Amino acid sequence: MASKIRLKVHRQVSKGQPSHFDTFEIPYTENMNVISALMEVRKNPKTVDGSAVEPPVWDAACLEEVCGSCTMNINGNIRQACSALIEEVGHLNGDVYEVTLEPMQKFPLVRDLSVDRSKMFENLKRLKAWVPIDGSYDLGMAQAQDDHVRQFRYALSRCMTCGCCMEACPQVSEKTTFIGPAAVGQALLFNLHPVGEALQADRMEVLTSEDGITNCGNAQNCVKVCPKAVPLTTAIARINRDSTVYKLKRWMGIA
Repeated sequence: MASKIRLKVHRQVSKGQPSHFDTFEIPYTENMNVISALMEVRKNPKTVDGSAVEPPVWDAACLEEVCGSCTMNINGNIRQACSALIEEVGHLNGDVYEVTLEPMQKFPLVRDLSVDRSKMFENLKRLKAWVPIDGSYDLGMAQAQDDHVRQFRYALSRCMTCGCCMEACPQVSEKTTFIGPAAVGQALLFNLHPVGEALQADRMEVLTSEDGITNCGNAQNCVKVCPKAVPLTTAIARINRDSTVYKLKRWMGIA
């Protein structure tokens, strides 16, 4: 039976500064998640050798796997810290659960476990990932939509822009400008919307650019790590097809 939790936490003041790990020990509590463990450390931030240090920095908001802000690498696996129970993610060594916490590597580091996910939101802006309705008017009954399309759109809408898919994607790196799987899925979500499709041509211009769908290597890591089971590979395949049709129409002058 475990009695302690040993957290090995990545520490770095900012990008480009030296990094190291601090190791903390706290009492084990049943059903404790990683965020709760970090909060215990924050109460008395002393390492296992007795050194008093600054409390670790991390991001969190909803604490119910909705906002995506607490995403980090936990024992080498990318996921949300709020839904990561110590019993599930920790390595049991004797009576101690060992957990190593590291920030995402595909986003600029802010400090310790906190990263800047702004580029995901900037990509959504580039794709105009919204429904273009100017003002609030009585437009009457909404256009009927096929139930299969509605259910597929709902699955796409579960994306919380957490960054797991970006972290797992081998095509996302400092050497590429690939917009990533999440943005592709959201582009399709709004292309399938009866009103959102009005901006489809603008989205396809981005998706067919050098930053777009041609950068996808079809590794399919994204769909494996997505905490909301968003059908990313299905969306990528659909956008691949739509991109080909769009480019052909544009070449023929009918896009």
